[in-house]
Amino acid sequence: MAQVSPRLAYGEVVTLLLGPALRHVSDTTALIWVQTEHASTVEILGCSAPTFEVQGHHFALVTVTGLTPDTTTEYEVKVDGRQVWPLPDSRFPASIIRTRGPESKHRLRAIFGSCRYPKTDDDKVDSKLGLDALDSYADRMACQPVGDWPDALILLGDQLYADELTPETRRRVAGRRTRNKQAQRPPDEVVSFAEYERLYRHSWGDPEIRWLMSTVPTAMIFDDHDIRDDWNTSESWRTEVNAKPWWRDRIQAGLASYWVYQHLGNLSPAELADNEDYARLLSTEGDTWPFLKDLADRADYEVDSNKGVRFSYRWDLGRSRLIMVDSRNGRILDSGQRMMIGDREFEWLEDNATERLEEIDHLLLASSLPWLLPPVIGDLQSVNERMADRPGWRGRLGEKLRRAGDFEHWAAFIKSFLRLTELIARVADHASGPATVSVLSGDVHHSYAARAEVTAPGSHREVRAAVHQLVCSPVHNYVPGFVKPAFRLGWSTSAARLSGRWARRHGVPPLPVTWTNTCGPLFGNTIATMHVDGRRAEVYFEQPRGQTELEEVGRVTLSRPETGATAANERASRSAG
Repeated sequence: MAQVSPRLAYGEVVTLLLGPALRHVSDTTALIWVQTEHASTVEILGCSAPTFEVQGHHFALVTVTGLTPDTTTEYEVKVDGRQVWPLPDSRFPASIIRTRGPESKHRLRAIFGSCRYPKTDDDKVDSKLGLDALDSYADRMACQPVGDWPDALILLGDQLYADELTPETRRRVAGRRTRNKQAQRPPDEVVSFAEYERLYRHSWGDPEIRWLMSTVPTAMIFDDHDIRDDWNTSESWRTEVNAKPWWRDRIQAGLASYWVYQHLGNLSPAELADNEDYARLLSTEGDTWPFLKDLADRADYEVDSNKGVRFSYRWDLGRSRLIMVDSRNGRILDSGQRMMIGDREFEWLEDNATERLEEIDHLLLASSLPWLLPPVIGDLQSVNERMADRPGWRGRLGEKLRRAGDFEHWAAFIKSFLRLTELIARVADHASGPATVSVLSGDVHHSYAARAEVTAPGSHREVRAAVHQLVCSPVHNYVPGFVKPAFRLGWSTSAARLSGRWARRHGVPPLPVTWTNTCGPLFGNTIATMHVDGRRAEVYFEQPRGQTELEEVGRVTLSRPETGATAANERASRSAG
């Protein structure tokens, strides 16, 4: 049962509302996020931080330092000197911090997924949603040795459904509108920071998720439902939604709450120390909401400028590198040329993806939206983009189809699709580069692994590294009946040949990549695991069959078959440093 407002009282003092959430972890540091009921000082392992206030809500991000590489450390949380975590009646093991270091640099177990709708306490709705894969994973994990626990949890969007409320939340929001006579605000969508705060506490207050996030370093990014369905689909969508009298409040609340709840913990302590916005937040006395409103406006308007807010980030996980790409807020829509991310953002991505490639064995590019869709659907989206860009009624029809069909993935931004493909090809063909390049995504309410055959730059041969698109969606959500036949048809090789020829006739350029589905399509609530051992890697997908049971439903080897050369590279990799 979901805990809408989980609180812990020692005596008569109620202190901890949400968290702790373990976020960025390095060899000697860790970031831990909490929400408290009152202004206070939060202490963890001898390190402390004061809370900051947003409209009467209080948060802290504690930087834990002085940790030892390759160690496991249990921790407690104290608020104003009073222990508030772990919960005294918890059925879960103690929360821990596991640091990385020389002994673990060649290994990684990362779980990932997207689209997690909260429990509703409505039997009809919850039955339709099915078992939460992440809940089942947490329950199973609690019974396993620590050595089998994942090193990272990667949440690929739709942590919240701000536009698809649970029945109880919808009733509460509608009642609030009536009481406050907020006629200009819709009765079925959250608009204010306080309403977003309630959503986060509902979703993250789930006991299984709360414990899981307290002990597994968690990386996050938003997708459309964290703000609103079809968010930033096109320029006309933005023009239309900006005309709504309540939208400015909504986007400010959505982006500001995302920055507080999700984004800050994605950054390393060094990045936070250099972050001007974080410094301004900490130096603001009293309510920081005026500052956060300004930050949200800059994030919304100054997308690809020096004044904007970068939500993309990078985690170094030993000899694996995770680069999370903001493929929602970073879109360029008003320049007459659609781009998934702007030139400045793409240059940042290229710099981080190509830096010191000899030091990584696996590159993980994470985007909430898939790079490679089922081929037929990808062709439909690319043709639709060309149609929507035409003047007159054809363009208007193309725009309507774009929104109706959710044609907004990388294939619907063909310029960005080609640039990302070229970047992947360069990285994958580096002579001393990674063994695998994998794009991790969600959004599309089915899961799959697709092997990509990418042409090496300037040649006709395939690149050296193995390249895959890995999609896991949903973690906990309903899959409409029409989705299954549509996506099965989308993967049909004969249908793909026809749609490819049709796309070329409509002006879509030939693609420098082909891809084949090697696992899936898988339907239902799913969690995926990427397991790395040296230069070998695999992914497997699991679905809940009980509260503590998960069944493996697919497994794919990601690295190429080992040869004498790859074995030599692995030995050199293991001995390096």
